Parts: sequence; structure tokens; C-alpha cells
Amino acid sequence: MGESLALLSAVCFGVTHFVNGLLSRRVDGLTVALHAQLGGTALALVLAPALPGDAASFADYAWGALSGVGTGVGVAFLYRAMSQGAMSVVVPVSDVGAVALPVLVGVTLLGERPALPSWAGMAAVLPALWLVSQDTEKTTAGERERTMSAGVPSALMASLGFGLQFLAMAQVDAGSGLWPVVVSRVVSVVVISGVLASYGARWIMPPRAWATAVAAGMVGTAAILLYLEATTHQLMAVATLLASLYPAVPVVLALLLLGEHLNRRQVLGLVSAALAVALIALH
Repeated sequence: MGESLALLSAVCFGVTHFVNGLLSRRVDGLTVALHAQLGGTALALVLAPALPGDAASFADYAWGALSGVGTGVGVAFLYRAMSQGAMSVVVPVSDVGAVALPVLVGVTLLGERPALPSWAGMAAVLPALWLVSQDTEKTTAGERERTMSAGVPSALMASLGFGLQFLAMAQVDAGSGLWPVVVSRVVSVVVISGVLASYGARWIMPPRAWATAVAAGMVGTAAILLYLEATTHQLMAVATLLASLYPAVPVVLALLLLGEHLNRRQVLGLVSAALAVALIALH
């Protein structure tokens, strides 16, 4: 049951990012991120009183708030990245670092000792990111040169945000109910609002696009709830690995429906990134 819940969580995450990625091509990605998180926050507020759980401690709320900072940065810059570059490139870039960062922090600050496969996965992260980020551009002289794929810098920033999200949320007591998640969502809205204001993006969206973003944000909250439930039925490492497969959804849909194309280096980088994620999650 835990495996099925984690995989369903990955599907929900993937659908959320694909839908909002499409919106980010018509509306500023930061604006999309704001309204998607508002939708997810509204759903969390409705569900929190109905879900069982012990009273959350101050520490649970504090970790939830810190997780919200990571969520806000991650979502804001991921959707900005998807408005700049190919979805099939930037989404996997944001996922690799999000998995690698918690492991690196555990090793350097918490004294954790990952197994050999995790070390191999961490060693594969940088080469994978370099390969995925390589695009081919034709110059005026007719020659081809390697450039960084559009959106990769923003995707790397999103990666750090998601890494912080996972690190902080892992410290919240699993029995504390949904209120720390509500706090996380509210803080993420505040963070995205600050990023949006700093870039001078618009605050409002066309009505149909707004409704789509809000609905997709609610699916994102459902993904979090499915993931949290999966961790109660399955080992955290296994649930994390399965949930981290979410980039497969927007990548496949982008290749099939949007006609995106990858060069050989990017394909090799995506394969390396998927292998790195799998190996790191085995820690």
C-alpha cells in the first residue's frame, strides 16, 4: 500500500508541475506559482481540522515554516524555469539537487554515513547536471557551439529550495497532523509574494488561467498528503525514491505533447540524473 501511495503522489506532483508549466508559458511563472500555492493552502486549511493527529509542538510549526521557505523558493523558481526553457530539461534538474542536498547535509552536519550506492549517486550528480544543461546553438558562421540550456539557473535555485523543503519537513513529527503543513503553505505564499514583487511580475491572472492554477495547486497539496501517508506504511527512503519519480510525468508529456527535443548529451544527462536520484535515495 505504501508503494502505491508514493507512486500516486509522484503522479500528482508531475501533473501539477506539467499543468502549471504550461500556464507559465502564457503567464509569468511567478504569478502562476503564487496562485497555485494559494489554492493548495486553501485545500490544506479545509482538510486540517478533519484529519486526525496529536497537538503539534512549537518545533513542529517552526520546521513547517522553514519548509515553507523552501517550498516557496522551489515552486517560484521552478515555474520561472519552465517559462524560460524546455520542461523536459529543467524539471529533472530541480529534482536531482532536491534529493542530493538532504543527503549532503546529513553527511556534513549530522554525521550520517550513507551506503556505497548513495556515494556513487552523489558523484554522478554534477556530471548529470552538466550534461542536461548543455544545449546546441547555431552561430552566424554556421558552426555549432555548446551553451547552457535556458532555465537551468532558475531550476538549480528551485533545486535548493526543494532540498530545504524536504530537510525541514523531515523534522516534523509524523503524528502532528496537517497544521504544520498548513503553516508551510502559508509561509510559501509569503515567500513567493516577496520573490514576485522583487521581479516586478504581475499579481493577477486571467480568470480561466487562475482557475487552472488553483486546481493544480490543490492537486499538489493532495500529493503531499499522499506522500505523508505513504511514509506511515513504508520506509522513508523507499517512499522518497518513489515520490521523486515525479519528473517522469512532465518529461514524457512534454516530449509527446509539446514536441520538445533533446540532444544526445541531454538524453545521457537525464539517464545519469535518474540513476543518481535512485542511488542517492538508497541511503
